[in-house]
Amino acid sequence: MAAIRKLTENFIATEVGDETLLIDLDGGEMFSLSGTARAIWDAIDGKRGVPAIAAALAPLFDETVEVIERDAIALVAALAKAGFVEELN
Repeated sequence: MAAIRKLTENFIATEVGDETLLIDLDGGEMFSLSGTARAIWDAIDGKRGVPAIAAALAPLFDETVEVIERDAIALVAALAKAGFVEELN
């Protein structure tokens, strides 16, 4: 899978306690990320794809790479649909 990058011009992000809030600058859509979702978001760096992110996070959450990868695929798809991230070729 291709590397994933954040489209920072499309949203604002703020940290509130143990969660990250993402707010769409155009449509006002909001995501509240905590736990694994927040860790996946934080790991999106424009250099790694979902498999590499899942491999890095699985030991931190005492979970299998497959479970983290499944969660990451779903989250990235939702964030891409909202215009917050894109896959690089």
